[in-house]
Amino acid sequence: MQEFVEKAHAADGGQRLDAFWQGVLDEDGVTRSRVQTWIRDGRARIDGKVCTKPAAKVLPGQVLSLLPEFPDSDIVPVDGPLNVLYADEHLAVVDKEAGLTVHPAPSVSGTTLVHRAAARFPSLLALGGQRPGVVHRLDKDTSGLMVLALSEPARLALSEGFASRDVSKEYLALVAGVPPASGAVTLPLDRHPTIKTRMAVAERGGRAAESRYRLVWTAPDRTASLVRVRILTGRTHQIRVHMTALGHPLLGDAVYADRKTAARAPRQMLHAWRLRFRHPTGGEELSFSAAPPADFLHVLRELSRERVCIGLTGAVGGGKSTVRAAVEEAGVPVFCADRVVAGSYARGGEGCAILEHHFGQRFTAADGGVDKDHLRKAMQDPSLRREVERLVHPLVRHALADFRARHAEDVTLAEIPLLCEAGLAGETNLVAAVFCPDGVRHERLRGRGWSDERIAEIDSWQWPQARKVRAAHLVIDNSGSLDELRTRARSMLTVVRDMLRARSQRDMEKLRDLFEHPDTFDETD
Repeated sequence: MQEFVEKAHAADGGQRLDAFWQGVLDEDGVTRSRVQTWIRDGRARIDGKVCTKPAAKVLPGQVLSLLPEFPDSDIVPVDGPLNVLYADEHLAVVDKEAGLTVHPAPSVSGTTLVHRAAARFPSLLALGGQRPGVVHRLDKDTSGLMVLALSEPARLALSEGFASRDVSKEYLALVAGVPPASGAVTLPLDRHPTIKTRMAVAERGGRAAESRYRLVWTAPDRTASLVRVRILTGRTHQIRVHMTALGHPLLGDAVYADRKTAARAPRQMLHAWRLRFRHPTGGEELSFSAAPPADFLHVLRELSRERVCIGLTGAVGGGKSTVRAAVEEAGVPVFCADRVVAGSYARGGEGCAILEHHFGQRFTAADGGVDKDHLRKAMQDPSLRREVERLVHPLVRHALADFRARHAEDVTLAEIPLLCEAGLAGETNLVAAVFCPDGVRHERLRGRGWSDERIAEIDSWQWPQARKVRAAHLVIDNSGSLDELRTRARSMLTVVRDMLRARSQRDMEKLRDLFEHPDTFDETD
C-alpha cells in the first residue's frame, strides 16, 4: 500500500489537512470526502503523529503523510518501448517519451508508463494501487527522466527525498521571447478557479511552488529561447504556469500559451533533462542526464535558422534593378521600395492622400494620383524634398515590416535606393551595395536619355557611392557586363546562405555539447 509524504511550505500554512491532501491527489480522481474518511480512519500523520481531524490546520515545515486505501492493483502489464537508463532491485530510471501518460487515472484510457514498466519489472505490481512505484510525475506531453521505486523501502525513501527537496530535477524548456539571464519564481499555485483541468497562480493561499531558471540560448530572431529550469517543488504544471506568468510561455503549450505560441511546436517543449538523488538503500549519489528527443531537437534546429533580409542599395543607374531581378529569378522574395512608393502615389493611395493633406492639390494629377514629374521638379528645392521624404519614408518602413512579417524564408531582399539615407538600414540584416564607377554609370544613364543636369540632381539626393560602400556589408561590383552582374548577384545569395548555415551549425553544436556534457556547463553557472 502506497504512502504519500509531503512537506508543508510557507504557502501551505493555514490550509485544512483534508484540502491539502485533496490538492495532492486530485489528479488521481480522489474526492475530498474520501480524503476525510482516510484521515478519520487514522491514515494521516503530522510529523509522525496520527491526526484524525480533517479540519486540522497545516503549519509550514510540517512533514505530512497519508496512507490511502486504494483497491488492489488491476494493472495488466503491457509490453512496449521503455528506455531504461538504470535499474537495480530497488529502482529504475527511465527516459519517458512524450505523449505517454505516467499512470492510470479515471480520465486516462490506454497504456501508460506504469503498464510498460510492470512488464519489464514485475516487482512493481507488489506495491499495489493504481500508480505503483510512482514517486513523481511528468505531464503526458513532457518527455524525460523519471525514477520508479521497485520496492516499498525505496518508495518511502524516494518519496521523502522528493518531499524534503533532496532530489534535484532540472528541465529544458523552449519558451517564447527572451527572459532575463536568470531568475526565480516563487508564485504559489492552485487549481484554476473556473477551469478545473488547469492550474493557475493563486491569488491567495495555494500551494508553495519554486522554480529557478537560467537562459541558455536565444534564437537569432529573438522570438524564442532555451532555458534550464530547476524546480524545488513538484506542483502540477509548475514550469508551464510559472514561465507563462513571467510572460514567456512554452512553445507548443496548447493550455497556457497564446494560440500563436502554441502553434510553434507539436507539443509543449519541456524535457526533464537531469535528475540527481541519493540511492534509497545504499546512499550513494546517482546522477542522470538525457538529451532531448528528436521532436525537441527539430524545433531547436528550425529556431536556429537565421532569417536574413538583405537591404540592397546603390547609386542611380548602378545596377540595383538587375541585381533585384536576378535574385527574384532565383526564387527569393523581393521587396521594391520604388514599387511601394509608385503604388502609394496612385489615385486613392496612401502616399497620394498624405501629400494632398499637406500640400493640397499642388501635386495632384488629372487622374487623381500624384503628378510625379511635377513633384520631382519641385523637389529641387532641398527643404521641400526633405519634407516629402519625411512624409513618404514611413510608408516604406511600414511596407517593409509587413513584407518581412509575411515571409519566413531564410533569405529575402529589399531594394531601397535611399536605404541608408532614410535610416532604413537597421530594418534589414545585411546591407549590400551595388558599385558601378561613376563614369560608366553616367554613360549608361545618358544612353537612357538622362541629361547631365538630371544625373547631377538625382546624385545630389543620395550619399556618394564611396559612402554607401563603406556602410555596406557586401559590395557587388558592376563594372563589367550585365551577365557578370547577374552571376555576382547569385553568388551573393550563395555566400549569405553559406554564412547562415555555418551559424546555425555552430549554434546546434554548442547545444549538443551542453546536452552531452552538462556537468561542464555547471562550472560557469
